[in-house]
Amino acid sequence: MAKRRRTADTAGMMSKKGGYSKRAGRNRLGSFFLGLQAVVSIILMIVLLMLNMLPLKYLAMAALILFFLWCITFTSQAARRKRGTTGKVYSLLVTCVLLAGTYYLAETNNMIASITGGNTRVDKMAVAVMADNSAETIEDAMDYNFGVQFQQGGDNIQTAVTNLQEELGTDLTVTECESVQDQAAQLFAGNVEAIIYNEAYTDLMDEAVEGFSENTRIIYEMDIKTELNLGGGGSDDSLTKEPFTVYISGIDTYGEVSETSRSDVNIIAVVNPTTHQILLVTTPRDSYVPLYGPDVDQGAMDKLTHAGVYGIETSMETLGALYETDINYYVRLNFTSLIDIVDILGGVDVYSEYDFTTGPEAGCVVEVHEGINHFNGEQALAFSRERHNLDDGDNQRGKNQQAVITGLLKKVISPTMLLRAGSIMNQVSKDVEMNVTQDQLSALIRNQLSTNAKWTIQSVALTGEGGRDYCYSASDQLLYVYYPDDTELANIINLTNVVEEGDTLTGGEALN
Repeated sequence: MAKRRRTADTAGMMSKKGGYSKRAGRNRLGSFFLGLQAVVSIILMIVLLMLNMLPLKYLAMAALILFFLWCITFTSQAARRKRGTTGKVYSLLVTCVLLAGTYYLAETNNMIASITGGNTRVDKMAVAVMADNSAETIEDAMDYNFGVQFQQGGDNIQTAVTNLQEELGTDLTVTECESVQDQAAQLFAGNVEAIIYNEAYTDLMDEAVEGFSENTRIIYEMDIKTELNLGGGGSDDSLTKEPFTVYISGIDTYGEVSETSRSDVNIIAVVNPTTHQILLVTTPRDSYVPLYGPDVDQGAMDKLTHAGVYGIETSMETLGALYETDINYYVRLNFTSLIDIVDILGGVDVYSEYDFTTGPEAGCVVEVHEGINHFNGEQALAFSRERHNLDDGDNQRGKNQQAVITGLLKKVISPTMLLRAGSIMNQVSKDVEMNVTQDQLSALIRNQLSTNAKWTIQSVALTGEGGRDYCYSASDQLLYVYYPDDTELANIINLTNVVEEGDTLTGGEALN
């Protein structure tokens, strides 16, 4: 009997010990979830601080919410002796949500860092031969006679020649041409066997020599990067205290956004952060204006779109002189940007004032109807580029571009876009560039969140009439140009002064 009791007692002790072991395991698991949630919450707050966009009151609110969520987990795990399975599931779900939030915030910070502070110009230099030339590589052409010109972007041409000579280990034979158009003509005439030129000038060559692009072949390319000093700078909160002007450039290229190219979209935004007013000014691409910049003859008359060939700084200086204002900041995107962003957004709804059909030169044929149209990326691009099939040509194209921008803004602020936030941020980081610093942009967003200011916006477009004239970039050709109306130009200059001096625009509409 005594032996039987000892056996029973031993079994009871083992059972009790096993229960303690299971309970201890559950407690350790609960403590793990509790600690993990605390660590992820701290990391999330660190990322929020790094993002530097939230006002102090929102940071404090975020910290309180995270602490409250943690307290719920603590209560379910540390202050209870039961299993707390529901609490563990809750803690795991909260931790997963916080991890996802941390990831997207970190991606946002990386995206902003990648698109800001872009004071770099990239000139893509090329060596081209006739399509039937036997040379396949630059080594095959090292004994050729190269056509060069130093009138337009001469520093880049000289750099390209020097780099080629260093790479090939020999001096090149060069023939100096009068212009890029003369280069194309000399190549077709057989007077030179190859030409060294900036690919941004390709359209100028196509206009001068029929079939230039189709009948030539590029055998070598190099990128020349130039650091720009555009005078943006300013303190981190300067964009929240003083009026500023931003040049919005849509460049005529499908490559990297930093590449030098013609600018087909030319909009300046005059912003007053204290009166919360924005003036958008659209200037037609063919506007016949005096050029200003480091690589042009100051005051030389040319199309505005050609200013982009000499770098974004030339476009900014040219528009600044035209409207008598300082332009220190820019935002640049290319045609690739528009297609990719619209497609990621799932298309965009755009209002058109007229029925028309885009031509093949716009990229694709689109039947546009008066009213709301739903476009994919290529269709939105064609709508933005079309001008030949519009009665008002460039003027209406400028309005259509503003309509696309409006449609994009409406789509981006839609709550459903949160589901595509990662893809959108990833694409924007590739296709958009600006020279506003990350701290300046963060301060601007932080100020808006803090004040919830109501903005007004007014859009105007420079008007005029078409004609034909000689241009700096094509001095021996009569090209179509657009002569700005002096009265309308004076009116726009007055409007920019109104915004910059803190007076009130008449006719502005609420933005939010």
